Amino acid sequence: MSGRCSEEELPPFPEPEISTIALEGKPSAKIAYTYYPPSNSTSNHPNPFSQTLLVFLNGLIMPRSSWDASINSFLQNRITSHLPYPALLSYDRYGQGDSDHDPDDEGPPPCHGHDIMSAVCSCRQFLVQIWKEHIEISNPTHFPSLIFVCNSIGCAIARLFAQTYPGTVSGLLLLDSIMANSDFVSFWPDPDAKDFDPHTLPPGVSLKDVRETRKKYRLMFHPSVPNSEGLSRRNLSQLLPSSSSPELEGQGGVGPYLTVVGHDWEEFAEQNFTGSLHTPKILTMTYLNPVWQMYNEGLVKITDEDKAIGPIVAVGCGHFIQRDGPGFVSGEMVALLDRVVNRVEQLRERDTG
Repeated sequence: MSGRCSEEELPPFPEPEISTIALEGKPSAKIAYTYYPPSNSTSNHPNPFSQTLLVFLNGLIMPRSSWDASINSFLQNRITSHLPYPALLSYDRYGQGDSDHDPDDEGPPPCHGHDIMSAVCSCRQFLVQIWKEHIEISNPTHFPSLIFVCNSIGCAIARLFAQTYPGTVSGLLLLDSIMANSDFVSFWPDPDAKDFDPHTLPPGVSLKDVRETRKKYRLMFHPSVPNSEGLSRRNLSQLLPSSSSPELEGQGGVGPYLTVVGHDWEEFAEQNFTGSLHTPKILTMTYLNPVWQMYNEGLVKITDEDKAIGPIVAVGCGHFIQRDGPGFVSGEMVALLDRVVNRVEQLRERDTG
């Protein structure tokens, strides 16, 4: 007789709650969210994640719906394996997706209505209210143990959250973090600089190519450029001047478990070329990818050495890893949960190539 459970014996797939909430102090604006309850605990099989909240933090462009495929893959994996899982929460920040704009912003979007620290504080208040409403009533506890799964600028928000509220974050999955200390222009060569040597350019690259690339990146990615969310990046390099510091304090006074993931160089270069930027692939490969790799190598130092994995490569994925590789994200979520609950040291060799 097979020991494998039949499909009928599997626990049901959790029904998500798709709703909105107003933060205390900002009653006129709603934040949209999707919440999955944790798996049930029994006397024989307690859920070790009953006091854990796994939170997804978006970048500037992709809303909370971009995590749906990764969440479904993760839950399917846990359910079919009869393994417990924590509560999962995705949300649209003010000005994103289905959420209202921040009522404290002055002027219509695009604007520099509020900064990253404002987003961090709003995130904290949001999580407090969600926790009280969904978990704390039946399971009294202090603030939950947080695991952040984040992309792009969401990684900066996660770092600043853990820095501002030490002891609250037990795990971080950083998916192609924004280079918080970059203006996204300076790493390209400047053809108009006095000391510029045109012979240093890669073969086939013209001065026009470089000038146009610098212009496009300045117009789209420079921190001075406002966005429809109203989330200003003008002071981000001051808030996070280094990728390797400060070192974060997780629960119990030790560093949080951390996985740092970078994009696939070839796929990212291809998307940059075929997308709206039309950046020549050789420029991305020569100037942008190496700088991003160095930034990711610094990120693994923000926790204890035995708590960090990475930087690893999301093969076949560009910057939006949750869009291009939801199965990959799901797998890394499973691995991170295993490390958090079992308090295991990382065994995977770091990919430094």
